[in-house]
Amino acid sequence: MSRPFVSVVVPARNESLWIEDCVRGVLKQDYPADKLELIVVDGCSTDNTRGLLALMARQDPRLRILDNPAGIVPSSLNLAIRESRGDIIVRVDVHTQLASDYLDKVVEVLERTAADNVGGPMVSLGGGVFGDAVARAMASRFGVGATFHFASEETETDTVYMGAWPRRVFEELGLFDEELVRNQDDEFNYRLRGQGGRIVLSPDIKSWYQNRQTWRSLATQFFQYGTWKVRVLQKHRAQMSLRHLVPPLFDAALLLGLLVSPFVSSAGPLVASAVLAYLLFVVAVACKEGKTPSARAAGMLALATIHHAWGVGFLWGLLRFANRWFLPAAKTTKLEVRHSASDI
Repeated sequence: MSRPFVSVVVPARNESLWIEDCVRGVLKQDYPADKLELIVVDGCSTDNTRGLLALMARQDPRLRILDNPAGIVPSSLNLAIRESRGDIIVRVDVHTQLASDYLDKVVEVLERTAADNVGGPMVSLGGGVFGDAVARAMASRFGVGATFHFASEETETDTVYMGAWPRRVFEELGLFDEELVRNQDDEFNYRLRGQGGRIVLSPDIKSWYQNRQTWRSLATQFFQYGTWKVRVLQKHRAQMSLRHLVPPLFDAALLLGLLVSPFVSSAGPLVASAVLAYLLFVVAVACKEGKTPSARAAGMLALATIHHAWGVGFLWGLLRFANRWFLPAAKTTKLEVRHSASDI
């Protein structure tokens, strides 16, 4: 049976420590070599990423390298998709290790379910006391809450990690929104589901994500996620849910309580009670998942950082994008319909 041609697209910038493993992980897939291409888009790296890519491209012509002067993920993805030849387009992030049958499983699930986007769960690798705590927090319902972090059975969902699409999806729906420096996958999946598209998560599609390993990098990551989530929800207001609003509402309530406490005698005790209840919950979760005192302490810090960096980022996004609530929806460019590699 003829297999569909697969294009793997990878956005990269300053990834010299990771790019070789990423490329090898794709090119060594069990999937037929003559049905696979890898397109890496370099967002103006200032380290040795481009040199390493050039060396690997000379060794394997299936690797193609493109330049993206804009340097951001959505424009890199769109550039790669426009240049791709595949019947199926698969996104891979640099900090991810793929199971050797990753592409086989992607194709099998797409063909069996007739879904418009498929992917697997995000399984975090950790690394060090704090990195391991972040991995546990990412896998916890209390940590992030999105289904793709902890799903163990195949299910339809609102989003998946990375993603894989039939080419027709980009021809019919359009490409990624290049305004969104972060959360462009959320926006795309909201748009897809809004048009009746189906997203399927399968635990058979296995990969492992190297999560952040320092407090600063984790805080920056989730602050940016929270900030740009506001812009996504401005574009898709019907997709708002309580899960999105709990962290910023909690942080806003604490801030408001502190501001009015000199004037309202009950505000101070209410703030203290809310903080105490939250801390007790964080401690309980961290103690359940951590095996040593240092692991539990790191778990508390990781959980609190995820929650409050995201919440404060969301509040900042409300200010930063306050004038964009009623802007007309921007139309995304559709992928030009053309022959795929299987038709050439």
